[in-house]
Amino acid sequence: MPVAVIATRYSESYDLLHAGWAIPVGIVLGIVALRLAQGALRHDDVRLGRAGGRRAARLGRALGVLGLALASTCLVALGVYEILTYLGERS
Repeated sequence: MPVAVIATRYSESYDLLHAGWAIPVGIVLGIVALRLAQGALRHDDVRLGRAGGRRAARLGRALGVLGLALASTCLVALGVYEILTYLGERS
């Protein structure tokens, strides 16, 4: 999402609202990261800690949560913007 926002600064035809397409992408990637981290932790548990990669799985889980939080924040900001725009045009 930060890349989509930065792209709006350098494009003439690409508005900030067009960066909203990155929200579903962020949500999907966050969910994928959480699922992969969960699978890696489960794999390590089955192998009694000998499989390795537990830190990487925890980092993946943290990044997945961060991605979901960022996407949720952007979704709320976009919703508030749309509500304010609607109310501004109405009066």
